[in-house]
Amino acid sequence: MAASLSASVTSLQSSLQILDSSISTLEAGVSDFPRLCKVLQTTRHFELLPEPTVREAQQSLLDEITPSIAHLLSLASNHVEKLSRREQALRAKAELQGGRLNSNDSRQPSSRSQSASGDRQRGSAAKAAELRRMVQKKERLKYAVERLELQGKQRERQLRKSMAAQ
Repeated sequence: MAASLSASVTSLQSSLQILDSSISTLEAGVSDFPRLCKVLQTTRHFELLPEPTVREAQQSLLDEITPSIAHLLSLASNHVEKLSRREQALRAKAELQGGRLNSNDSRQPSSRSQSASGDRQRGSAAKAAELRRMVQKKERLKYAVERLELQGKQRERQLRKSMAAQ
């Protein structure tokens, strides 16, 4: 009986060694398992969508953006019109001022020559002064008419713009 017991103990020890060897082999194979899970995990970088879904999204964006774009375009157009009107007004004012400068320049030499001629032309000096006053009055009236014309044009534009907006 001792011999059979000794054979059982030897067989049990051999089984334990095989079991230990199997456990260490499994540990070696499983120790890298978390890294393998991470490596083998699939990551979607780009998601494929059906074409109708993409078209719906595009249309939604278009519907959302179109009113804003139209509003911004109208604001820009209004601003350009304002700048154009201002440019026209400034040009008209510059022309008027240039005309005034030219008329003043042409009048100054004549007034100097009249004052240099002295006493014999006092009567014509009074006429020249009257003529200068009349020319100045004419220039003022011309300027006022141009200003009123510009204001009338501006009001017409505003009226057309308000009618177009309705």
